[in-house]
Amino acid sequence: MFEIETLLTLAAVAAGSGVVGGILAGLLGVGGGIVIVPALYLALSLTGMDSALTMQVAVGTSLATIVFTSLSSGYGHYRKGAIDMGLLKLWAPSILIGVLIGGVLGGLVSGKVLIAVFAVVAAIVALDMILRTGADSAIPRSFAKPVWAALGVVAGAISAMMGIGGGTVCVPLLNFLGYDIRKAVGTSAAIGFVIGVPGALIYMATGFGAEGLPPFSFGYVNLFLAAVIIPLSTSFARVGVKLAHSIPRRALRLAFGVFLMLTSARMFSDLAGL
Repeated sequence: MFEIETLLTLAAVAAGSGVVGGILAGLLGVGGGIVIVPALYLALSLTGMDSALTMQVAVGTSLATIVFTSLSSGYGHYRKGAIDMGLLKLWAPSILIGVLIGGVLGGLVSGKVLIAVFAVVAAIVALDMILRTGADSAIPRSFAKPVWAALGVVAGAISAMMGIGGGTVCVPLLNFLGYDIRKAVGTSAAIGFVIGVPGALIYMATGFGAEGLPPFSFGYVNLFLAAVIIPLSTSFARVGVKLAHSIPRRALRLAFGVFLMLTSARMFSDLAGL
């Protein structure tokens, strides 16, 4: 099933997603998974691989790449003072709990469920980012700590199930609360590391011993694809960071929303065809 030509095709798709995902990771704080997951999903679908495993491998592999991409992106934003360390410390523990829940669910439920979660969440976030108007407030709003904890669990669970770094959920939420869009992007980039490490480990464990996986797979994480993506995504994340700090805030919000809407439409189309 996986001949040399097939592996080369997968490598080419992975390389392209690594470049685009890296730029968007730095630009939008999304970890790159919002590009990598659908790209790997579509590429693996062409190999004749069991559709029940395709989404799990795409999500698990994406989470593994996010560990490194978020480090590169997060460091770039940190150097520009765009990470709220207090918020990161407040939110990280509850996000970690959410990742553990979402990672286990993502490794056990069907691929159709994962695709549906991905498409619906991306569409809701895209509409919010595109349609919301008004400037960022001077003083960010906030919640009580229990509410922050609950939001963190939800954000972590959704991110782990979607195979993304958290920016898809965290950036619009922080921006809605009045955080500067660049600081929202920078903090979300750092959150990607909190999501990627446990998420990838869980997908490795839940997929261990599964039959029909691509060559060089460790559970639901494909090491071959990850090795192609990581050097490119980490390098191009720095390009994204520079762009994030050089374009207008409104343009950054619109870029985020339009991209998510296109991604959601693509996934709904795939879901309808299953």
